[in-house]
Amino acid sequence: MSTYTQILYQIVFSTKNREHSLAAIHREELYRYIWGVLQNQNCHLYRIGASIIVTQVHPSVSLAELIKDIKISTLQMIKSENMFPNFTRWQEGYGAFTYAYSAKNSLITYVKRQEEHHKKVSFCDEYIRLLKEHGIEFDEKYLF
Repeated sequence: MSTYTQILYQIVFSTKNREHSLAAIHREELYRYIWGVLQNQNCHLYRIGASIIVTQVHPSVSLAELIKDIKISTLQMIKSENMFPNFTRWQEGYGAFTYAYSAKNSLITYVKRQEEHHKKVSFCDEYIRLLKEHGIEFDEKYLF
């Protein structure tokens, strides 16, 4: 019998100290690169933007290893291409939240609106809201 899964992830991670170092001019290239990493791991990307990835992760792929691969390979690519001169590194850790497949369109719309949304709500407040909404215990001193 084959393995069948349908786990929709919203993955959130950020630049070190939430530095605004990913200039808009090269973000699309970065997003395409991340898409390539996901494709190489047999994952399906639904949407990417503003520190959020909405994806289905292949059942043979460890989520932690996938995110590690994304962070390491993008760091190398950014440094070698000198795409974002002010970028130093990714923040340690990440958030990963699961959703029912029926929430896919809402998540895609949510990501599309992130840039506008973060003009009203900070990343920190939004991230804390997500953690609470998903019942994840946390200590704020380790978040940012």
